[in-house]
Amino acid sequence: MSGTGNDFIIIDHRQPFLVEADLPNFVRAVCRRKFSAGADGLILIEDSASADFSWKFFNGDGSVAEMCGNGARCAARYAHAKNIAPADMRFRTLAGEIEAKVIGEAVKIRMTPPTDILLEHVLDIGGIEKIIHSINTGVPHVILFMDDVSTAPVFEWGSVIRHHEFFQPAGTNVNFVQHTGESSLHVRTYERGVEAETMACGTGAVASAIIGGILGYVKPPVKVRTSGNEQLIIHFELPESKDHYRVAEVFLEGPAEFIYEGQLAPGALK
Repeated sequence: MSGTGNDFIIIDHRQPFLVEADLPNFVRAVCRRKFSAGADGLILIEDSASADFSWKFFNGDGSVAEMCGNGARCAARYAHAKNIAPADMRFRTLAGEIEAKVIGEAVKIRMTPPTDILLEHVLDIGGIEKIIHSINTGVPHVILFMDDVSTAPVFEWGSVIRHHEFFQPAGTNVNFVQHTGESSLHVRTYERGVEAETMACGTGAVASAIIGGILGYVKPPVKVRTSGNEQLIIHFELPESKDHYRVAEVFLEGPAEFIYEGQLAPGALK
């Protein structure tokens, strides 16, 4: 499935058949592009005693991520299409319980409240000092505003910031953001775990919109144009007092597309 260019392998794992200890190697094998199915990440849909289902989410390098906005939208549409969950659903992630609503080919999800908001921090990027902002929207994100993201050194700076000692040991995702209108942004994201720019990042779009809102650059709802030239809509409410960044009612909305269904042959695991 694809969520605005962020692509995922999704497996119905309610009756487990994959060995837990082997999952990182399995994920790395099948997420390889050109040699296997290829994807930014892999999602296992599993049973839950307290929600409609739970998931295990893996980045393409086999690491576990707490949350993925575009992955969550794809998981929700998959679960609804396979009669695992109703159109209005709840499912468990490591970042907490996620509420989702399937609306045709689109999905709107309620995000967990953002945490760890840090504004205007000066960071040394390979000898260059830049003002960055950071926030956790289920996973950690750095926001770097630029006049023109089309020329942004996404891989070079993204890799340096992702591994910067300030964000260790977990590391961070990195978003290069251009303010394009009163309620619009253009965002390019270097994703932790993929270790490259992805065509979209849901939690990164949310992070960029919220920081942009707090700084007064944009007003919600915010339309975010992704690297794949798709659009995500971010809804949120800012507190009246800017002394407390208690952002509420955060939603991520956008398309979630089925690309293909099939079976993996043995060659996919070589």
